[in-house]
Amino acid sequence: MAKIIKPHERVSIIKQTISKKKSQQDLKKEGYLTLSFRHLDKTQGNSLYEWEQSIQLAHTIEVLAGYCNDTVLNQTDGKKFTIYGNFPPPEKTDFFFPKHIPEDAEWARIHINGLQCVIGHIIHNVFYIVFLDGLHKFWKSTLKNT
Repeated sequence: MAKIIKPHERVSIIKQTISKKKSQQDLKKEGYLTLSFRHLDKTQGNSLYEWEQSIQLAHTIEVLAGYCNDTVLNQTDGKKFTIYGNFPPPEKTDFFFPKHIPEDAEWARIHINGLQCVIGHIIHNVFYIVFLDGLHKFWKSTLKNT
């Protein structure tokens, strides 16, 4: 015969849902890529409005959202997601080092589409977006296969 569970012995649906949710500590342990616009430099590169007008902003958000589903380590491939380390030398860039960025920043880029890249720096698992680079002028390189 099945035991009858008394009302005070039942676990509420709310408590069940809460116990299944990930805790903040679980999310910290995952180390998934997180994005921040805190260091966005609006004086260099393209603006969010320019990318919106060229129908590039929504695609950029889709690409970045995809990167937020894994760790930085698993995604850094040197092609689409590259960590440069230092800021490029003056002869290799059209950008200047923003005053509001830490001097020891680990500069990186996420390639979006064509020449478009999102440039920023990484601290732990946070990618701080600094520039929208629509013409690949942050770290100039010789085009291949053209």
